[in-house]
Amino acid sequence: MIKRTKNNVTYMAFELFEKAGIKHGFSTRLGGVSEGVFSSLNLGFNRGDSDENVRENFRRMTDALGINYENMCFSKQTHTTNVVIVDKSSAGNGIVTLNAFNDVDGLITKEKDLPLVTFYADCVPLFFYDPVREVVALSHSGWRGTVGKIGKVTIETMKDNFGTRPEDVLCGIGPSICKDCYEVSADVAEEFRNSFGEEAEKLLRPSLFSPDDGNKYMLDLWTACKMALLEAGVTEEHIEVTDYCTRCNSELFYSHRVMGTDRGSQAAFISL
Repeated sequence: MIKRTKNNVTYMAFELFEKAGIKHGFSTRLGGVSEGVFSSLNLGFNRGDSDENVRENFRRMTDALGINYENMCFSKQTHTTNVVIVDKSSAGNGIVTLNAFNDVDGLITKEKDLPLVTFYADCVPLFFYDPVREVVALSHSGWRGTVGKIGKVTIETMKDNFGTRPEDVLCGIGPSICKDCYEVSADVAEEFRNSFGEEAEKLLRPSLFSPDDGNKYMLDLWTACKMALLEAGVTEEHIEVTDYCTRCNSELFYSHRVMGTDRGSQAAFISL
């Protein structure tokens, strides 16, 4: 990914999406007004930071990306594979009006000037752009969303509602926890085996942190997300995968595995 800084706000961008002319980005910790454990570009209203600080951080981030602050559309993420279509009636949802989308981890729109926004602190942000049908989407993929293949669900929802052809779609797998940092328990590993079958062994390795505990594994979320996108029909050359781990780079990103609940949140943005 490409690290960009504008007006002192640092964010990450995909080359594929920049070449396509799509406004998008993934925030970092750098460039905001929040202090202490929230320092400094916290974009999470539910973390304990002041609303005034978070709103100012959003104003700085949207200004850096050149997108409309008042038209942003949020959802309440709960690690589901629920994906919804939003239109201009949802402009401002969660930032100007009360958040109307409960248990929603993916947003899709064909509307121009309707920035979609999703939130992270180790989970995987998935970006989508169909340049033929002019549709964009974001999906939040933690281990539950990944085992449920929310990336594939998002592509299929775009196809069913807008006639999207998977082979046209550009996809980005954004900053999140890497395979060398993400230890999971045996029950999580088993869910991946059930979902991905024999291919699951490409995603799982013995634990690096608890090598003597046969009930711990290292999980590769980036590869799992890519496998789900390929299964949906996206072409390999249309998938850009991050090389930034949120846990390895906790000076640049908030990481739940490093900081626990006393932290801020990153956000992903995309807008036609």
